[in-house]
Amino acid sequence: MGPRIGEGPRMPDRSTKTTMGTEDMHERKVSVEPQDSHQDAQPRGMFHNIKFFVLCHSLLQLTQLMISGYLKSSISTVEKRFGLSSQISGLLAAFNEVGNVSLILFVSYFGSRVHRPRMIGYGALLVATAGLLMALPHFISEPYRYDHSSSDNRSLDFEASLCLPTTMAPASALSNGSCSSHTETKHLTMVGIMFAAQTLLGIGGVPIQPFGISYIDDFAHHSNSPLYIGILFGITTMGPGLAYGLGSLMLRLYVDIDRMPEGGINFTPKDPRWVGAWWLGFLISSGLVVLASSPYFFFPREMPKEKHEFHFRRKVLASAASTASKGEDLSSQHEPLKKQAGLAQIAPDLTLVQFVKVFPRVLLRNLRHPIFLLVVLSQVCTSSMVAGMATFLPKFLERQFSITASFANMLLGCLTIPLVIVGIMMGGVLVKRLHLSPVQCSALCLLGSLLCLLFSVPLFFIGCSTHQIAGITQDLGAQPGPSLFPGCSEPCSCQSDDFNPVCDTSAYVEYTTPCHAGCTGRVVQEALGKSQVFYTNCSCVAGNGTVPAGSCESACSRLVLPFIVLFGLGAGLASITHTPSFMLILRGVKKEDKTLAVGMQFMLLRVLAWMPSPVIHGSAIDTTCVHWALTCGRRAVCRYYDHDLLRNRFIGLQFFFKSGSLVCFTLVLAILRQQSREASTRTTVKSSELQQL
Repeated sequence: MGPRIGEGPRMPDRSTKTTMGTEDMHERKVSVEPQDSHQDAQPRGMFHNIKFFVLCHSLLQLTQLMISGYLKSSISTVEKRFGLSSQISGLLAAFNEVGNVSLILFVSYFGSRVHRPRMIGYGALLVATAGLLMALPHFISEPYRYDHSSSDNRSLDFEASLCLPTTMAPASALSNGSCSSHTETKHLTMVGIMFAAQTLLGIGGVPIQPFGISYIDDFAHHSNSPLYIGILFGITTMGPGLAYGLGSLMLRLYVDIDRMPEGGINFTPKDPRWVGAWWLGFLISSGLVVLASSPYFFFPREMPKEKHEFHFRRKVLASAASTASKGEDLSSQHEPLKKQAGLAQIAPDLTLVQFVKVFPRVLLRNLRHPIFLLVVLSQVCTSSMVAGMATFLPKFLERQFSITASFANMLLGCLTIPLVIVGIMMGGVLVKRLHLSPVQCSALCLLGSLLCLLFSVPLFFIGCSTHQIAGITQDLGAQPGPSLFPGCSEPCSCQSDDFNPVCDTSAYVEYTTPCHAGCTGRVVQEALGKSQVFYTNCSCVAGNGTVPAGSCESACSRLVLPFIVLFGLGAGLASITHTPSFMLILRGVKKEDKTLAVGMQFMLLRVLAWMPSPVIHGSAIDTTCVHWALTCGRRAVCRYYDHDLLRNRFIGLQFFFKSGSLVCFTLVLAILRQQSREASTRTTVKSSELQQL
């Protein structure tokens, strides 16, 4: 969903204010009092308060994750509105990573060379601009035509989809619509704007989290820094849930709420032709990002250290050097995101060319480390699973259980996302409370992955087959065409690419239009302030019966809650591995490589998981389509899927990535145990040699 929590390299800083090393203490022995009095003389407004910065940054990252996650909540709606396949929509959802990855490496170089708060503010404004750009296609495109056969004349809406002799059929019903080069160019322009917006969204998000965390780490008391970062992550983890909640609200509104057709509309969100106000969420999120970004232009480049820092410093200076050294070691264990010595610390002193030359060597050195490589591969598998889930689970629920896009988003935002947050918190609590060693961390990761895999097995069997669709489900391998439809509609002039589904509830058969059901009449019934459309005199229905507008209800709708609960529990168990796997990386690489190792980790996750996974899942979903909408002779959005195939391939992909994570953690545990045994053996041998001496 855009930038993930905790995914950003830490900023090496030229300043050594926050380190506790011997050199730092030596310098401070002669300057503590002057600096103390100097800072007391500085203005103490709210923009010189690190606590206020933490609050602002929490709100900014919250709104940033809302805007980056909102597209995923409305992905199926965007597909219908602009005629996109799942593969293209998956590529669109992942495209913000392109802009992010292209610049994230240089964040490690610039560090404190720039005015970090202002850079965060500029990045946030780019994010807001990207959100506005995402909504732009709605305003420059024509109003949504839910029945394209009547795009030239709305008065022909009901006539165009009825069974009429060829000589009586409206001209618009006999036409495929305008397929001029201008139409195709306009379509490509709309899609291009959204891809550009996603790229800009990724670029804008580059400085926000890394610069924010390093700024907090530099100017917070060293004992408060983990607390502030924990609060920051705790608040921002609610961003994806709020994005799905916002999507649930916006998709209940009709897409053209700002330009409703004369006479209104006669269908509801349950109708498969319904398109919600996907664009409105981008406007709301962009406004919130602009508000959250405004304080950053008033924060100083460097603010005073928290006042009680100096009280603690005096105690440290009064202590023995050994105590200070011990305190530094303890701090490095409990503050894994702190800046480290060595290469990361001197990175700001390198030129850009030198930094680019050094980075590949550090990358290769870490990739040759088996623990680092296996843990990163396991995280790639887990992130691939999460990326596919976040992008296409709402669409999967819509199709598999015949629920609305709004309800699907509500389920994901209210059940699955909170369980993931709880899982992350539980993993952190277990590591901290039980003081887990690397072997124990790997065992916890293995257990979480195994339980997640077991919870996935029942998901293969929760669902129903695709109900009968006249002319489509009889021959799933064939392309839809006039010859596939039943003979009762042959006298009618039905267009194969029209879409206005009706359901014969007695036989549980769906027809793609009233025309294909042989219907010649239409009535609208008003009840409880709502209108319901019925089509009458349908020759394909027993007794020339009446059919209601809309698709047939799924017999599996009641199974959506058991499915989402099991899915959410599995995702929550997988997220338990988040913190312990992070600790395995921090404890498994050299001290001087830790900061850049974390940056490499998250860069690899973006390149290997968050970029390709939505495209892979979208491509797999497209292979289960049995009826494509055609626009100017090209495939557009999929109208019907083979539900069994869709379930097996979507859950199968999730199962595959979970299995990969399990295998990697198994190998990590085996290697760590072997290393532990070898270390124990060496200790025993040394003890024996000492005793002999």
